[in-house]
Amino acid sequence: MAQHNDKTALITGASSGIGYELVKLFAQDGYNLILVSRSQEDLEEVARKLSTHSSRITVIAKDLFEPSAAEELYNEVQAKGLKVDVLVNDAAQGQYGLFVDGDLQRYLDIIQLNISSLVVLTHKFLKDMVARGDGKILNLSSIAGKAPGPWQAVYHATKAFVQSFTEGIRSEVKDTGVTITALLPGVTDTDFFNKADMTESKAVQDKDDMADPADVAKDGYEALMRGDDMVVSGFKNKMQVAMAAITPDAALADNMGKQQEPIDKTDK
Repeated sequence: MAQHNDKTALITGASSGIGYELVKLFAQDGYNLILVSRSQEDLEEVARKLSTHSSRITVIAKDLFEPSAAEELYNEVQAKGLKVDVLVNDAAQGQYGLFVDGDLQRYLDIIQLNISSLVVLTHKFLKDMVARGDGKILNLSSIAGKAPGPWQAVYHATKAFVQSFTEGIRSEVKDTGVTITALLPGVTDTDFFNKADMTESKAVQDKDDMADPADVAKDGYEALMRGDDMVVSGFKNKMQVAMAAITPDAALADNMGKQQEPIDKTDK
């Protein structure tokens, strides 16, 4: 039974992975939906699948790699007269490989998507939420943000930013009626690793060790609804984060490098 037909959730990265699983949970609870990703065709397919659940589904194709896209998205939502009660910043990508060998523009694009676009959307919609005295934000962080990440150095660093940023602004708005939650998954069975050219990493060889994105989404959704500050999805990941908190950064980086190096890498 739909419970929140008067409320609207905006989800970026809505067409696949954890974002899509979150979309389904909002739809099941009767939220109106604003679905955002790069592909209009993919978004329309998601909308068709979910049309029986929610009273209103709006799809907006935006490439959040583009510096102007986040503000354009906010302006388009405003122009449509839509009030966003819940913002989910899910869209993010990584790039596998040694930093020195990688493409600089690709790294800068990842920073734009994972950090800059997230900051713009959070700032714009948070301002409206604080003015109303009500709202929720879910930022997709990662256990990657809790440790330096050789072979994915930029991605890990962007998630460290997201985690710190989320905790900081949560404290700032704690008395306003707005809650901000960070969801920290570990290795999850999504298309992330294909997009990051990471399929040869030791970290992703065993599918049985990967989390189900539906389980991760459920953990995040429930934490968001409770107004929790953060949730680490999965017992193994909780243990990893706990160990990271008491391990020197240099050792963390070396250990992570061994976990993420290519399967065919030979010691020299």
